[in-house]
Amino acid sequence: MNSSLVGNQSGRPFCLLAISYLETINFCLLEVVIIVFLMVLIISGNIIVIFVFHCAPLLNHHTTSYFIQTMAYADLLVGVSCLVPSLSLLHYPVVLSESLVCQIFGYVVSVLKSVSMASLACISIDRYIAITKPLTYNTLVTPWRLRICILFIWLYSCLVFLPSFHWGKPGYHGDVFQWCANSWNTDPYFTLFIVVMLYAPAAFIVCFTYFNIFRICQQHTKEINERRVRFSSQDGEAGEAQPCPDKRYAMVLFRITSVFYILWLPYIIYFLLESSNVYSNRIASFLTTWLAISNSFCNCVIYSLSNSVFQKGLKRLSGAICASCARQRVAKDSSTSRSKRSSNGCHV
Repeated sequence: MNSSLVGNQSGRPFCLLAISYLETINFCLLEVVIIVFLMVLIISGNIIVIFVFHCAPLLNHHTTSYFIQTMAYADLLVGVSCLVPSLSLLHYPVVLSESLVCQIFGYVVSVLKSVSMASLACISIDRYIAITKPLTYNTLVTPWRLRICILFIWLYSCLVFLPSFHWGKPGYHGDVFQWCANSWNTDPYFTLFIVVMLYAPAAFIVCFTYFNIFRICQQHTKEINERRVRFSSQDGEAGEAQPCPDKRYAMVLFRITSVFYILWLPYIIYFLLESSNVYSNRIASFLTTWLAISNSFCNCVIYSLSNSVFQKGLKRLSGAICASCARQRVAKDSSTSRSKRSSNGCHV
């Protein structure tokens, strides 16, 4: 099982990444660096995403913005929750018992990542409805239905992992807590329960919807190009290929979904292997866990690099911040110059 700061006979902290111990530092340096680095990236990146969505009204025209913002808030909370293992690795004293802290932290992280996974599945369903039923989309997908769906996502995620307090270790391995490593075992039946109730349905929905989305987009693109070629041949002009208008936005969301499952796949595989007592390794547990958690920052990068409207909102936000800083600097310089003139007048 994965371990934590279990001291050995020499009194040194037990570090999962064995190269991280230094004689002058009484904690696992490399683990702390990795967790704190990810925590800073996740918190700062998702705060920027949330601010951009509030400052760019065009982004809110898409119904998927509800789910993107839900993911951003969930990922932000993941970054904040990473403060718990950071303080634990630094031997910061806690009021609650280690077993309770471990269970709460594992439950919270599992719920938050479940919210992200369910939101990605809902995004794919939303895009599927938009492409297959464009005429009735606005009547089917309304703001209040989206809010109910988001509330259901949070409630469902909380309920799915609630049995972890009595049944066994959930979909997160508490790599930095000693109690998690030694006493909180993975139950194969609980693992099967999570796979059936969360992992498998979400993956099936994503694969089914995006497969049909791209298939329909290819058909639309082929039909549009055939029409353009037919009309251009009649007019004597060469027609240019016209891509499906929904395909570009679907590709952005598909990249976010793909990266999510790519980063979480190693951990899910390890989770299944450990649950079935086939393979268990401390280093693999730590690396796969925090590789999966790093996805909370990757969503910000993908969306900022792929969405032109988001880029415009980000430029507007940065421009507003720079203009505010410039105004404060000018006001400070003017007040300084006035104070100098007044002081010079007093000395005359």
